[in-house]
Amino acid sequence: MSRIDGFVGRRDLLKLVGAGGAGLAATAAGGVLWTAQEAISPQAAAAEYQSNPQPVSPEEALKRLVEGNKRFVQQRRQNPNQSIARLQLVAKGQYPFAAMLSCADSRVPSEIVFDQGLGDLFVVRLAGNVVSPTSLGSLEFATAVLGAQLIVVMGHERCGAVAAAVKGDPLPGRIGTFVEDIKPALAKVKGKSGDPVENAVVANVQYQVELLQETSVMLAQLIQEGKLKIVGCRYDLDAGEITIVT
Repeated sequence: MSRIDGFVGRRDLLKLVGAGGAGLAATAAGGVLWTAQEAISPQAAAAEYQSNPQPVSPEEALKRLVEGNKRFVQQRRQNPNQSIARLQLVAKGQYPFAAMLSCADSRVPSEIVFDQGLGDLFVVRLAGNVVSPTSLGSLEFATAVLGAQLIVVMGHERCGAVAAAVKGDPLPGRIGTFVEDIKPALAKVKGKSGDPVENAVVANVQYQVELLQETSVMLAQLIQEGKLKIVGCRYDLDAGEITIVT
């Protein structure tokens, strides 16, 4: 399997997954074990893979997001990378500079609040911005395969999922699944003064960041190699401003 700049080649990965001898198996630690027959020569895979023409470091990626949010708050949005030319360019391949694990709340669209455009962000949205097997796998793909060097976990003010976890009442259907994923974070702020929901919003972001760092072998390796940073932030629904909390 070929690697360019420390990341798995995308076409290499997709062909291996599609080949009869290929498979992906999650490890007990939440990482991914890549197993495959040698269906593709490393030379052929390297020749097909298009490396990121403009790689962005974790620090630069975070700077872009912070600056974009400032423009949004100040009503000076540039609406970058939203032209037809950009649409046609990213149709051929994507190189997101950051990945987001954010709440599915309709008031928290990442591309808008960070003033970004097509192909800039790889966004995973789940109620309560929780780490699940599916969201974890998506973020591993965004980083190890697509080359994003920053993951941002974004919670927000007055989050309904967090409020439900704090309240603790039984919930219908499958709603309780993501609420259960939030409850471990509540122990961090039990008995703390202030608004219990707002305390829990920040604690949940911090807890989900810890889960990403501790349960994925793949993400941990990228962090160790200096190719990935994971941060958490809180989004203010009233002001539109983000605050880094990890």
